[in-house]
Amino acid sequence: MAVYVGMLRLGRLCAGSSGVLGARAALSRSWQEARLQGVRFLSSREVDRMFSMPIGGLSYVQGCTKKHLNSKTVGQCLETTAQRVPEREALVVLHEDVRLTFAQLKEEVDKAASGLLSIGLCKGDRLGMWGPNSYAWVLMQLATAQAGIILVSVNPAYQAMELEYVLKKVGCKALVFPKQFKTQQYYNILKQICPDVENAQPGALKSQRLPDLTTVISVDAPLPGTLLLDEVVAAGSTRQHLDQLQYNQQFLSCHDPINIQFTSGTTGSPKGATLSHYNIVNNSNILGERLKLHEKTPEQLRMILPNPLYHCLGSVAGTMMCLMYGATLILASPIFNGKKALEAISRERGSFLYGTPTMFVDILNQPDFSSYDVSTMCGGVIAGSPAPPELIRAIINKINMKDLVVAYGTTENSPVTFAHFPEDTVEQKAESVGRIMPHTEARIMNMEAGTLAKLNTPGELCIRGYCVMLGYWGEPQKTEEAVDQDKWYWTGDVATMNEQGFCKIVGRSKDMIIRGGENIYPAELEDFFHTHPKVQEVQVVGVKDDRMGEEICACIRLKDGEETTVEEIKAFCKGKISHFKIPRYIVFVTNYPLTISGKIQKFKLREQMERHLNL
Repeated sequence: MAVYVGMLRLGRLCAGSSGVLGARAALSRSWQEARLQGVRFLSSREVDRMFSMPIGGLSYVQGCTKKHLNSKTVGQCLETTAQRVPEREALVVLHEDVRLTFAQLKEEVDKAASGLLSIGLCKGDRLGMWGPNSYAWVLMQLATAQAGIILVSVNPAYQAMELEYVLKKVGCKALVFPKQFKTQQYYNILKQICPDVENAQPGALKSQRLPDLTTVISVDAPLPGTLLLDEVVAAGSTRQHLDQLQYNQQFLSCHDPINIQFTSGTTGSPKGATLSHYNIVNNSNILGERLKLHEKTPEQLRMILPNPLYHCLGSVAGTMMCLMYGATLILASPIFNGKKALEAISRERGSFLYGTPTMFVDILNQPDFSSYDVSTMCGGVIAGSPAPPELIRAIINKINMKDLVVAYGTTENSPVTFAHFPEDTVEQKAESVGRIMPHTEARIMNMEAGTLAKLNTPGELCIRGYCVMLGYWGEPQKTEEAVDQDKWYWTGDVATMNEQGFCKIVGRSKDMIIRGGENIYPAELEDFFHTHPKVQEVQVVGVKDDRMGEEICACIRLKDGEETTVEEIKAFCKGKISHFKIPRYIVFVTNYPLTISGKIQKFKLREQMERHLNL
């Protein structure tokens, strides 16, 4: 409980701590000064009318505040929707043959939440969900929220050491997983770090190595030392336990921590971004409004989700947004499969599709793509990493996703902070990540001058508002490094903002290449290379160089059946981009190192290239 209370205190107070890094504090002071340099705060009516456009020539924008934020818990939102549309399909899990209406889902979630409390879990305890997309994943996401237990989203690809790291980091009391998926044998991996489980009394595990872990729950098979998920749900079906659940719910607050999402590890050790009901209820509600879900018919509210549920886009923009709007969540496969996604669209008459750029590339490249019926599609969300303009156009034209929006965000921001309006032009969607979301502020800081950047000038993007996480679990110093004394979250992303408030992500501040004193942003070069007719995908990284400090390396994946040479690629660059931006190294690759959520791990790609080039 001390950790739990301390975490709340950290989340509410850390942004005002006097221990913030000096550079960040100085920039915050510069921000206050910059406000006097022509930035006038708008009333909510003015903001709404002007589509939240920046003024004064500076890169600051504030989202609309016309509608109030929602103070309901996740459980209260589920209850509201189940009462409003009880017979509408809520969840379809194709690979498990599961179909539930909202009324049925609410009943199962109540029993599961009640069951978790009946086996000794309490408000504030952490429960890890470790496995691919499944009915059990959605059930645990909603049941933990209903009971006030904090869901820990564990990467399903984690091996023993990685699992041990996250379980210890947040002090997980319970862990839920299937016996295995493909070659990933979850129970055997757990035994590597917790051999005591085999001889433990179910629900009473005592492990010296994992002292907080007492309860291990198997999703699908009876295993030594574990409780079976069906047994936990059955235990929660009694009137006594359901009454206890109802009693407990009066003590829940929308500001309680409810989910710990580990950052995807693209830049080192994962950190546990801690989110509240308030964070994820409002983010999913606001994103749904941006997608105009309130205007859709039930037939148009069928969401195909190939993204992993352990990732913020899956659990918030997927599960939660469907729950808020009474939309049907359709899980096409345990892990992403382009063919299964197309089958789901065709069979289930899907209308919205989520994905990362890598996922959409794979879907579009399915050899039998043209044989699938995508006529019911109307929109969706692409997010997770920068998407080249050619890909945006292909998604809109070939998958019939006229209302596609590009969304941008970070786990620490619950996650979405910028997105397009469906009616924005193809050009706007292809060249930016959209405009600021309601109840959110954004600014772009000139890191060298320590002031607000002028419009169309790169700088570090900062976000402030309801969406900012409570903090990194158990890491106050890292929280202070990310969230400054004025409660701005520093994203680490380099961005520009134009006169209409459209934001463009130029790259990561850590990914920026400095070649002989010239700043080079990989995203700009990646967009350029995507205009080459033979290029399928490209990633640009900086590799070490004794003379220049860094040199540019373009890692190019060609379209199927295409061939080209280094010389031909360099010739394509000449006269089109500055000479210093032409990569010294061109390497043809067949794949990239990815996180499980489909993000490219540029630090690993950089290491691979330096080894490949003998640098």
